[in-house]
This record gives sequence, structure tokens and C-alpha cells, in this order.
Amino acid sequence: MNKQEIIEKINTALAEEFEIEISAITPEAPIKETLDLDSLSLVDMVALVETVSGVEIKGTDVVSIKTFENLYNFIEERMA
Repeated sequence: MNKQEIIEKINTALAEEFEIEISAITPEAPIKETLDLDSLSLVDMVALVETVSGVEIKGTDVVSIKTFENLYNFIEERMA
């Protein structure tokens, strides 16, 4: 799976799960604000991304992932 396929799968899953328009998910958009995440829904988001991508995201990593681009790059690095 290439980066674009991963991005599309993640965006689709997140848009469905958090009931937002997929167009709201842009690389520079802040994840927490875009998905309206609180601490519990942040855990749900991480679990969903892990399931879709097959990449584990540790709690210490979540802190540095602020935008969707950060998320995509993190996953791409772990899949390489």
C-alpha cells in the first residue's frame, strides 16, 4: 500500500467514525479540532488509525502528532 492509499483509507475511516465531511480533513488541519476530540475520543481515533494502517501508535507518539500531515508521515515512516 502506498502513502496515498493509506491517506485515503485513514481519511475515509475517520470521516465515517467522527461524522464529518471528508473534505474537512486536510494535511494542515489540526486533528483534535477537526475531529472535535476529547481525551476519550482521541483514544478511539488512535485505535481506528492503528486498525486501518496496521501501525502501532504509542501514547508518547500521540503527543507529537498535531496535524493530519504529522499522522500520515508518522505512519509512512513506521511502514517503511
